[in-house]
Amino acid sequence: MSTSERLRYLVPTFRTALESFASSNSSFQVLRSTPSIASTPPKTLYVLDSSFNPPTRAHLRICLTAILEDEKAKVEPVRRLLLLLATQNADKAPKPASFEQRLTMMSIFAEDLLHRVSETKNQPKGFETLVVEVGVIKSPLYLDKTSVIDQSGQYGEANAGPEQVHLTGFDSLLRLFDTKYYPPNHSLQPLQKMFSKHRIRATRRVGDKWGGREEQDAYLQALANGDRESEGAKKDWASKIDLVDGRLEGEEVISSTKVRDAAKKQDGDALGILVTHGVKDWILEQKLYLDD
Repeated sequence: MSTSERLRYLVPTFRTALESFASSNSSFQVLRSTPSIASTPPKTLYVLDSSFNPPTRAHLRICLTAILEDEKAKVEPVRRLLLLLATQNADKAPKPASFEQRLTMMSIFAEDLLHRVSETKNQPKGFETLVVEVGVIKSPLYLDKTSVIDQSGQYGEANAGPEQVHLTGFDSLLRLFDTKYYPPNHSLQPLQKMFSKHRIRATRRVGDKWGGREEQDAYLQALANGDRESEGAKKDWASKIDLVDGRLEGEEVISSTKVRDAAKKQDGDALGILVTHGVKDWILEQKLYLDD
């Protein structure tokens, strides 16, 4: 039985869970954990916050490099990764794939990721296994999400949770440091609470409209030099941000738009390059994105 066939029951399960979550007072909830094992609260929690419309091999690379190559990670046998979906517009029909479909694809992606990690020979010191969680959050704002997770008590006592390492792209890093998102004072000072405890691992977007590798590295160096202090930033925040390489030279550029275009054409070969095998099978079986 394929992964997609085995997890087909998740669509109605997630639909019910989303309805319950939307009407509850909860701001954050973990809906699924793979594997479903009890473990002690993690020292480090990796968080990939995305629309997952759908999960792609770009997401896979971001997760793999964080789990296997993060030199700042604390040594612990079980590493935890949270795949996080914001449902701030849950009162509107999400398009082009429903939230329950995205959560199902995230669950399939989690199993594909675990398989890849298990096949990797060079694993971190002390590492034994990875637990991937699928969660939902109501907060649309980046800063709010770190606080909500911290206060939830999901990973230990409220406000005493693990270090969060947010996995993001360079474009999201630019938005995080854009003062227009911090009215009324338009200061970066609110970021202090996040950087006092948490980290960011940002993937370079070399060749895109955000500049080349040198320009992106220079952006972080300017923060370290104190060039943003007049805007409320602090030099030492730069030590909490790691810029890592994304796709390798010559590799296929992957985007959700490309995936949806391939899905619309029912092009299984193209989908196999852009998404994991389990997600590809699910998209084709469910005929997702045909009306995108």
